[in-house]
Amino acid sequence: LVTVIEAPSAVGLKMLFGPSGSLLRQLDNDCGAPIDAIAIQAAKFLASRDETLVLRIREFAESSDDWSEAKLLFERLQPTQSLVVCGAGHVGAALANLAAQLGYRTRVIDDRAEFVTRERFLDARIELITATSWREAVKEAVGSGRGVSVAIVTRGHSEDEECLRSVISLNADYVGLIGSKRRTNIVLDRLRESGATEDQISAVHAPVGLDIGAVTPEEVALAILAEIILVRRGGKGGSLSEWRRGG
Repeated sequence: LVTVIEAPSAVGLKMLFGPSGSLLRQLDNDCGAPIDAIAIQAAKFLASRDETLVLRIREFAESSDDWSEAKLLFERLQPTQSLVVCGAGHVGAALANLAAQLGYRTRVIDDRAEFVTRERFLDARIELITATSWREAVKEAVGSGRGVSVAIVTRGHSEDEECLRSVISLNADYVGLIGSKRRTNIVLDRLRESGATEDQISAVHAPVGLDIGAVTPEEVALAILAEIILVRRGGKGGSLSEWRRGG
């Protein structure tokens, strides 16, 4: 969202751009602003890590009129981020609790009613779902997939496979599958044999999470959330000190 905050006219004008810099909506088609140059800057902004940015038009575009002194506010708009956790065991519980603390709208699904109780999930922000059918519960929780990450951390191969079959075609922003390389390959091979495309298979993060040497359920949860954030923000996965040095 680009808002004109200083200008000879049209203060308050808002323009909405897509990730590629395409203009999606503009309130005033005759404002005289250099839309093409703003669109290029909007695309650069969206490719950055910034949440907001203030620029004068003369900083990125030539303009011989009064618009050269106009000041623009760039803001990143994103859907509310959701996390669907398939499996309410130790890792699933730790993951849901951490995600809720980070502001994710969090849902936990399990087919064992005794595992999805408020006694185990004290944070009221976490939605608990007892699945009579993994497939239907997952599809309903994921919806269109926009702004949704899915972590499959169930107790066994068959449950993993059923959840992955449900979500693989739903266009979720992120899908991760827990387990060893051997275990996850077994599940992925079964989906491949049943008709899943290579693009769908390659989009699954398996084994799930960044390699931080995690051992405890809480550490595994941290590794998974770190990878979800990396995918969401477009990070590189290096150390923060390397990023600060431009590495």
